Amino acid sequence: MHGPVANAETQLRKFQKELSAGTVSLVLLAVLAAAPEPMYGYQIAKRLERLGDGVLAGKQSALYPVLRNLGTAGLLDSHVEPSVAGPPRRYYRITAAGREALAQWAAAWSATRDSVDSVLRGAQP
Repeated sequence: MHGPVANAETQLRKFQKELSAGTVSLVLLAVLAAAPEPMYGYQIAKRLERLGDGVLAGKQSALYPVLRNLGTAGLLDSHVEPSVAGPPRRYYRITAAGREALAQWAAAWSATRDSVDSVLRGAQP
């Protein structure tokens, strides 16, 4: 496929990738903030699949670098536990700093979403 359609699809993929970079961090913090106990990666991915209506779009592997980055930033704690069914599992839980970041990021998301929606509505013919 060549021409404008191929270029439009490429631009859409680029836009979606850039858009998802921050939103994945936000939804990960939200899922872990709501969890009554620590969760491992596959559990988190399944919860996002159920609640997020495609926020990961089948890219579960993208979850792990984001979890590591949030841990390095002090927003998540993690520990490894042995598993009877396979390799050891790393469990994650949100920290107090993570809850603070979640509140700030959620407010920023809402403000941005409302602002963009307002512009998009105003730009409709």
